[in-house]
Amino acid sequence: MTKHGFHQYHLVEQSPWPATGAIGAMVMTTGLVNWFHTNNPLLMTMGMIITLMTMLQWWRDVSREGAFQGLHTSGVVYGLRWGMILFIVSEVLFFFSFFWAFFHSSLAPTSEIGMQWPPMGVTPFNPFQIPLLNTAILLASGVTVTWAHHSLIEANYSQAMQGLVMTVTLGLYFTALQAFEYVESSFTISDAVYGSTFFVATGFHGLHVIIGSTFLSVCILRHLLKQFSPAHHFGFEAAAWYWHFVDVVWLFLFVSIYWWGG
Repeated sequence: MTKHGFHQYHLVEQSPWPATGAIGAMVMTTGLVNWFHTNNPLLMTMGMIITLMTMLQWWRDVSREGAFQGLHTSGVVYGLRWGMILFIVSEVLFFFSFFWAFFHSSLAPTSEIGMQWPPMGVTPFNPFQIPLLNTAILLASGVTVTWAHHSLIEANYSQAMQGLVMTVTLGLYFTALQAFEYVESSFTISDAVYGSTFFVATGFHGLHVIIGSTFLSVCILRHLLKQFSPAHHFGFEAAAWYWHFVDVVWLFLFVSIYWWGG
């Protein structure tokens, strides 16, 4: 029996974090527009700080509910699993729109871009240099996060930690290489539809790698605090699912945009 009655579901207490999160998101997006027009990033920075503080405290509360208060019963975890699955499905559709834009433009190039792909004057990246290295890095990170997951299930906490640290390190290495690639790029986001689709698709993927690395870094902290057990570790499982999603999206990006599209 719970304090709410004879059921296994978690009826959450009143929380300020949805409200502060909405305020932070509004201030951040308004500040971004203001930055574009006035070249002053102060308002956007304030919004980012509000959003980050909300995220940290909201995650802290959820971790407490699951690890210490025992509110994440089997029924609650079942709902959380489906919530994560539907979130990843929404992310798949998000990237599907970028691939649609890319193939719409590349399969039938218009006269505005010289009826060729890539457009005249755009020199694409060699897919067998940094992009291929990044592919190997993400595939290796998929192996290490799976190793960490299986180690946790087998109660091998030291190997689980090693796998998590290696995965985050590989994620940061990927991000550094992509940043170097952007700096060395011979074209920009304003160079025809090729530049727009390339930087939007790969840039959002890079953002997802940063988010996934942050997700797994939180798991490292929770693992250090002994909040995971072989039977109760959905926070880590959700992070692993997200990371595998990021891996798969990169494979499609590499094959379609870097290799075929280049």
